[in-house]
Amino acid sequence: RSIRKGLITLTKARKAEIERLTKEGRWMHVTGSRKNIMQTDYYTIVSDLLQKEEVVALGEFRHHIMTTRLQHCLNVSYYNYKLCHLLHLDAESAARAGLLHDLYHYDTAKYHKEKHPVKHSAHHPVTALENAGQLLELNDKERDMIVNHMFPVTHALPKYAETYVITLVDKYCAVIEFVLPQPSRFCRWVKRKIHA
Repeated sequence: RSIRKGLITLTKARKAEIERLTKEGRWMHVTGSRKNIMQTDYYTIVSDLLQKEEVVALGEFRHHIMTTRLQHCLNVSYYNYKLCHLLHLDAESAARAGLLHDLYHYDTAKYHKEKHPVKHSAHHPVTALENAGQLLELNDKERDMIVNHMFPVTHALPKYAETYVITLVDKYCAVIEFVLPQPSRFCRWVKRKIHA
């Protein structure tokens, strides 16, 4: 028991240390991991983007119920980078496009309530591409990944393997962002759907 209690105390101390370093801007992680991504090769690829006001501002918008749009983009960027690297694809473009794939600055719920003629799922990739294009020069793969990350909702076929990867990674991240923070909430949601 004392060993287990000691481990729990260590875990709490580690969590407190991570929270402190995060507030100081010296620790950044993705959902599903406590690894400090600021100490990885990945971070060197996207660090310039993470300094841009337009990207930082994504932290002000709620996304997928349980997270912010910035955290979601960071999650997609990191996992997209890792998977494309594993598959020997263009991991650098994948990381950068992942961080910019939802670069829009409006409230999604308000967009839905306003009854726009184009659904948000088809509209926001185009907006994200326009915004990203104003921030920096994008290569063809980055443009395709951003504008087609919602495939098959966006009807154009992706041109690159990296685009197919980001469509899968985006859905994976949406699931882990919803489930991991509050598994009991997810279980209640599933039960309501089953018994509805």
